[in-house]
Order: sequence, then structure tokens, then C-alpha cells
Amino acid sequence: MPDFIMPDKPPINPHLAIAAGVIAVSFSSLFVRLSSAPPLITASYRLLFTFLLVAPYTLIKHRKELAALKPRETGLAALSGVFLALHFATWFTSLSYTSIASSVVIVTIQPVFVVIGSWLFFRERISRISAIGGLLALCGSFIIGAGDFRLGREAFYGDLLALLAAVFVAGYMIVGRKLRAKVALSAYTFVVYGSSALTLVIISSCYSLPFAPYPPTDWQLFLALALVCTVGGHTIFNWVIRYVPASTVAVCILGESLGAIIWGAIFLKEYPGWRQIIGGGVIFAGLYLFTRGSIHPRGRDAG
Repeated sequence: MPDFIMPDKPPINPHLAIAAGVIAVSFSSLFVRLSSAPPLITASYRLLFTFLLVAPYTLIKHRKELAALKPRETGLAALSGVFLALHFATWFTSLSYTSIASSVVIVTIQPVFVVIGSWLFFRERISRISAIGGLLALCGSFIIGAGDFRLGREAFYGDLLALLAAVFVAGYMIVGRKLRAKVALSAYTFVVYGSSALTLVIISSCYSLPFAPYPPTDWQLFLALALVCTVGGHTIFNWVIRYVPASTVAVCILGESLGAIIWGAIFLKEYPGWRQIIGGGVIFAGLYLFTRGSIHPRGRDAG
């Protein structure tokens, strides 16, 4: 019997929500590239603005849920926020050293770490068809990135940062998956985004990076990263992991790499080659198999 029983009936199809979230987060790399601010500053303002967007609503409408948090739950949510901060810090910086395609492809290796972590901490099994689909999607990601990897010390450094970003986002999703089984989304995101913003501000301050002045375009990009990519992307994922395993969400996010490459081609003239086209088809074939294998008639539990 599956060890994951859906806690309640979701108001909308979780897989449709994941698709919307993937589209939203696919703009992240484009917005970061367009910003003239240092990557750590861009990441700091992304989470700071996100926190400022969700804080009033949470404090006004969901004070009871926030007050109901136990110390251990608050600590774990804060830890999840630290993982998210480290993910953005390493990933945004990687975009300064390697291409969008290379960076997002490496970051999408995260399902490997999520599956390993879910097995280690939750003994969560994965079906054979889901495993095949996940491997297929990863193969598609490698096909996309294979033609864009660049040789040299800078590219290697950027690739390494992207790999670390994949590890950190896996930690963020694994911790979040456990908490979202019993913690309200509003309370969870309040603590996560607050902790993440504080962590990034501290890191940026340690590097003595200026928080101002920046041109109006940069401030618009900071807000877009917060509103579109975080609220419209990560918040959706935080909601979804109440109903589906973190490994399902992680593999579906592989679609972000295809979206990022498309936006890079349109706005930055980084046109995809035949590897990107073929790889994109392989990714979606893998995502189809993975999500199909992860659906169980009786649902699954996050705890």
C-alpha cells in the first residue's frame, strides 16, 4: 500500500498547478540575466519583496495559523528558507559564469537528490514507470545542455555552483514536503520567505555588496522575480507538495529548463540548436511517464 495518503481533496488538479508554476519559474534566469545588479543582491531583493508581498496578507488573514506553529515547525520552516536562500545564491551566481541552458539543465538534476533524500528520511518508494520517466527527463536535460557546455575555468565554476544549487533546492523541497502535511501554506511561506530573505541579506552584507542605487529597470526585475517567479511559482509548489510527493514536483520542474531556453532565445538571442529541440521532447515524454506513474487512485500521504 502506498505510504502517502492525500490529506484532503485539492480544489484544483495539482498537476495543472505544477504546470503553471513551472511556466512562472522559467522566467527566473531571464530576469536575473537582464538585471545589472550583482546576483546576490538580485536574490536578496527577490526574497525580500516576496516576503513583503505575503506578510500583510498572512498577518491580517492568517494570524491564527501563524500563532499555531510549534517551535519545531517554525525551526524546520526556517531551515527550509535557508536552503532556498542558498539555492538562489548559488544558482543566480552561476548564471554569471555559464550559459542559461547549462545552468538550468544542471539545476534540474535536483530530482536525483530529492529522491535520494525522500528515501533516506521518509522511506518513500517510487514506481518503476516513474523511475523510468524521471531518468528519461534527466536524459532530456543532458541532451539540452550537452551542446551548450563551455570549456574553461569560469564555465566549470558556474556549473559547480549550479550543481550546489540543485542540492540546496532538493533540501528545501524535502523539508517543505514534511511540513506541508500539517502546516498551513500561509504560515509556512511566511516563515520560509522571511528566513530566506534574512539569510540572503546577511550573505550580501558579508560580501559588502551595495543595496542601492540601481536603475528603475532593476527594481522592476526584482519585483517580477518576487511576484511572478516566487509567488506564482514557488508558492504554488509549496501548495502542491501537500498533495503529491516532493520527487514528483522536482521532476516536473525539469520543464523549467525548456522554458528558460525559449525565453533566452526570444529576449537574449540565445537560439536553441537541434540538441535543445530533441531534448525538450524527451523531457516532456519523461514528465508524462513520471506524473502518470505517481498518480494513485487512493492518493498518498505527505507524512
